[in-house]
Amino acid sequence: MSEENLNQVNQNQNESSAESYSLQSTHQLIAHARTELGRVIAGQELVIEEVLIAILCQGHALLEGVPGIAKTIIVKALGKLIGLGFQRVQATPDLMPADILGTTILRPGSESFTFHAGPVFTDLLLVDEINRMPPRTQAALLECMEESQVTTDGQRRPLPKWFTVFATQNPVDFEGTYPLPEAQLDRFLLKIRVNYPSAAEELIILERHHAGSGFGLLEDIQFNTIPESLLEAARAEVRAIRIEPELYNYILALTRRTREWPTLTLGASPRAAISVMRVAQAAAAFEGRDYIVPDDVKRAFVPVLRHRVILKPEAELEGFDPDRVLTDVIAATPVPRA
Repeated sequence: MSEENLNQVNQNQNESSAESYSLQSTHQLIAHARTELGRVIAGQELVIEEVLIAILCQGHALLEGVPGIAKTIIVKALGKLIGLGFQRVQATPDLMPADILGTTILRPGSESFTFHAGPVFTDLLLVDEINRMPPRTQAALLECMEESQVTTDGQRRPLPKWFTVFATQNPVDFEGTYPLPEAQLDRFLLKIRVNYPSAAEELIILERHHAGSGFGLLEDIQFNTIPESLLEAARAEVRAIRIEPELYNYILALTRRTREWPTLTLGASPRAAISVMRVAQAAAAFEGRDYIVPDDVKRAFVPVLRHRVILKPEAELEGFDPDRVLTDVIAATPVPRA
């Protein structure tokens, strides 16, 4: 090997080592989370990756899928894994804002009132079947998700610094449901599609439940929890991932193109563009890079925007869906070559 080639190899190794070091906490967290969640969840690698991306970006996520495919279990396992505060709210049509935010109650034997905190005062909040929650209660979550605070009786009450919402919804059952308004959907960083497992993965599910204790399997597993310091370091590493100016322009070209796309009545907002950038940074971390490339932006584009765009009625009649339209937008947008 020539001296020039040897120097090039050494340079590549040094760059690879530097990238690995710069993402050391992130790599450790991802590997640990994949291993631990894999003990409970069979398959669903893409879903697990997107759930971890939401955690690394400290963004809220909406999981959509038919009943019985482990949406709730994934989030419960994640809450157990990260070792922070965890609360679950089961949405029902009669759920009131005070049921999730908290209420002021009279202290027994006194004339003073005290605030009784609701389940939103936690680190990780699971809202199961969020589309069964009435509009008034859905609106109560808006301030929590956007500003990480609750205002009651004219007093601002901050939520924990790790506050993150994971919500699930069933896309096929419309009886007794209240579709989420665009303002609510826009608060979710990602919309994660949870599909049926493969035949091999479903076989593993049956074997695990037969060998374990049925639906109590998750409660029987003791996770090696992720230290808070590791999670904080990983989030800082993801925020520091490098973005070249050409990639800013590429993100803007994609999001702005949705606003003039012929099959869409509502395109992506500036908040959506910021979300694409943040998720692209996390996607780069999953690939072991401390810089993003166009493929990271493409990877982020669909899950970030599929719940933010609205199709024209005629496009829906022709069989289009948001994923298909967004894929067409990606294909029609020039990729930076620099």
